[in-house]
Amino acid sequence: MARSAWGRSAAQVAKAEDASQRLLRITDELAIPLSEITVRASRSSGPGGQHANVTASRVEASFDVLASPALSESQRERALARAGPRLVAIAQDERSQARNRELALARLSERLARALAVPKRRRATRPTAASRERRLAAKRRGTERKRERRPPEEP
Repeated sequence: MARSAWGRSAAQVAKAEDASQRLLRITDELAIPLSEITVRASRSSGPGGQHANVTASRVEASFDVLASPALSESQRERALARAGPRLVAIAQDERSQARNRELALARLSERLARALAVPKRRRATRPTAASRERRLAAKRRGTERKRERRPPEEP
């Protein structure tokens, strides 16, 4: 197999180029190229015996909000305000690194979508006439209850 100057085969280079074209769907309108997401694998913590001691199945996916050209300026400001300059998602639930990678990317997508969600504007409302009447009736009942607890007045 032919190797390039950096020790990678042509298939690995093609796969890396293909990965840069793939997208992580965040919302209906927004998708981020996977090339903007840094994925690291390390050994998982916790129990697992011999298998956990030798496999790097824990996956950490991170996204740099400041450096991303995929986000508009308003999206970038909203994400910075809500989630900070770097979004990180970790998965170590499964034994498989590939499955943990999928989980980490899904969690990252979910966090970014929540950070980018535009909150609904609150419309000011007034209490209804019936709710005002119920509140006043409850206050009258409380007043009457306390009045009944008092000792009788002497004439």
